[in-house]
Amino acid sequence: MTTNPFTESVVEDAALAWLESVGWSIRHGPEIAPGERAAERGDYGQVVLEQRLRDALAQLNRGLPAEALDDAFRKLTRPEGAELLARNRAVHRLLVDGVTVEYRTAEGAIRGAQAQVLDFENLTANDWLAVNQFSVVENKHSRRADIVLFVNGLPLAVVELKNAADENATIWTAFQQLQTYKAEGSPRSSPRTRCWSSPTAWRRVSARSPLGASGSSPGAPSRASAWPMRICRSCRW
Repeated sequence: MTTNPFTESVVEDAALAWLESVGWSIRHGPEIAPGERAAERGDYGQVVLEQRLRDALAQLNRGLPAEALDDAFRKLTRPEGAELLARNRAVHRLLVDGVTVEYRTAEGAIRGAQAQVLDFENLTANDWLAVNQFSVVENKHSRRADIVLFVNGLPLAVVELKNAADENATIWTAFQQLQTYKAEGSPRSSPRTRCWSSPTAWRRVSARSPLGASGSSPGAPSRASAWPMRICRSCRW
């Protein structure tokens, strides 16, 4: 009796290869985990890659002082709203319209400005990062997402992969996995992660390059059940 070599890890490797081929940078979750040499977050409850977000804000808003950039960072990582839907809408506005910030000039006057979060005109100006096996601990629950997609340090989508050779692995089992993420914890400092499993917020998305390329790599999965990739409708991605 032979063992089927096609496993979920094969799908994950193929997904990462495809993402890399269309312009995403790839990092492995354990490499950037808290306490590691290349750590990009302070603890497992933190899911925004803060330094990447600060770097992106500085890059996209060269004319704004540090005070204004700090204000934009705070509003992005602490979205307003008592409920999930309100927070999602608030972050959506910040992503699309920019963040309204205030700062004091050298003369002491208070000025206002809009800090850009994403560059929709020049997509290569954004930081596109895919991280696999991304662990999050919250409310005493530990979860590890197959792949999280970050843009400028913000987690905008999660990819839950299933083995296409497994007859029981469908887009609905992936959706239920996302529902489990929601039920067992909402990681702090994560405006986008909080909508990972919102029942009405997700849709299937096509395989599209962030840099505008088309096509797929030879190892990319082709069956829909292997690619239950969902992204929040409110983000326009």
